[in-house]
Amino acid sequence: MPEVTTTLLPTVPTDLWLAGNQVPASSGETFAVEDPATGEVIAQVADATLADADAALDAAVAAAPVWAKTSPRHRTNVLTRIFDLVTERTGDLARTMTVEMGKPLGEARGEVAYGNEYFRWAAEEAARIPGRFGEASQGNGHMLMTRTPVGPVLAITPWNFPLAMATRKIAPALAAGCPIIVKPAAETPLTMLLLGEIIAQAFAEFEVPAGLVSILPTTGAAEMSEHLMADRRLRKVTFTGSTPVGRTLVRQSADNLQRTSMELGGNAPFVVTADADIPAAVAGAMVAKLRNGGQVCVAANRFLVDNAVAAEFADGLVAAASEVRQGHGLDEGVTLGPLITAKQRARVHDLVTDAVARGARLLLGGELPEGPGNFYPATVLADVPADAPILAEEIFGPVATITTFDGVEAGVAAANDTDFGLAAYGYAGAVTTAQYLTENLQAGMVALNRGQLSEPAAPFGGIGQSGFGREGGTEGIEEYLDVRYLALP
Repeated sequence: MPEVTTTLLPTVPTDLWLAGNQVPASSGETFAVEDPATGEVIAQVADATLADADAALDAAVAAAPVWAKTSPRHRTNVLTRIFDLVTERTGDLARTMTVEMGKPLGEARGEVAYGNEYFRWAAEEAARIPGRFGEASQGNGHMLMTRTPVGPVLAITPWNFPLAMATRKIAPALAAGCPIIVKPAAETPLTMLLLGEIIAQAFAEFEVPAGLVSILPTTGAAEMSEHLMADRRLRKVTFTGSTPVGRTLVRQSADNLQRTSMELGGNAPFVVTADADIPAAVAGAMVAKLRNGGQVCVAANRFLVDNAVAAEFADGLVAAASEVRQGHGLDEGVTLGPLITAKQRARVHDLVTDAVARGARLLLGGELPEGPGNFYPATVLADVPADAPILAEEIFGPVATITTFDGVEAGVAAANDTDFGLAAYGYAGAVTTAQYLTENLQAGMVALNRGQLSEPAAPFGGIGQSGFGREGGTEGIEEYLDVRYLALP
């Protein structure tokens, strides 16, 4: 077992959160978590087993009817208390996130604030879950439509936003009246375990059922999800991750007809038209591409730029990306951290070298740095050929690929030439050009003249191979509710 070598972390739980208690895995086994900036082992975390999963589901089933009958105002009060406690622990959560995931500390603090807003939003909406009453169309009675909690939920969260991707699932589930089991990514379980400590503190202050939230880090994620989904008592699965894994989960859900929400991969275009404000487009591109080191499902993957402004945009992007400072996320002034694993860094580099071999021009970066850590430099490629895999695959790294088009219609056609449809970005000056972008870009989310689109009060999700279902907004809470119709005299 590798020895823990870091002193950078605050005090963080490393055992499971099971039915309101912190317990070791039933097997006694643990697994190592590493700092991607140094390769050092930062913690040994309990490795949950299938028996632990069964215990969590038993507790969730017991908690479900109790929590479902609590008043909306009570749920509001509990969620508000979690929001307040997360705010108080922002520093600890952000530092933990930076050390286990690698993002700069400023970005980590931003994620805590953003992720915490889901608790506040859900708290405000818990008391506003709608119903409907009306006269039957034939005039022979009345209709009453209510919404009821779907039941126990399994949430499978990714490593790139270890707090926000969990709060985006936990908060609406609790607001709707559902218990939830969270399976965090094995690369980044510590932030979620610390959030579990905060949730447990809030629960202790209210009459909350013990099994309402369980957190089960594990190296056996596929086996655990399949095992839980084979149990008909589990009623919903919410997943953020790759499209291949999402397909597997949807197939597994068929036997018990579990509700599923799938927020899957993306291949987001970033379209810059001839009449766009180029400095503004460059600034937006820096956010859409380099936030979180490009390890974002909605990161701009393909920069499609009108030939009339392509040189100006490329020069501006290279100049801006050259100012990025890379290093450990805890160091002052760092704006670009490491990639999550050595395997991911090798994959990104292979995509870049392949594109160059096919004829792309390397304008910036593109070389593996020496020294420890999974660092990869901010990289800009121009004239990327259409057959390069880097244009078809989700890069998940700090690499911008620039291709050109003539006329907004051609740009939108190129943007839509993908099976994915999670997010799209467009920069335009004229109202008619902007309208064409917003009406014709095919994605579940479109950002116009801005490089960031996530908003707790808005529905987040995609179309096509990017999945289905929504998180955030009233639509996100609806994912955890069943509609019930009562026929009345």
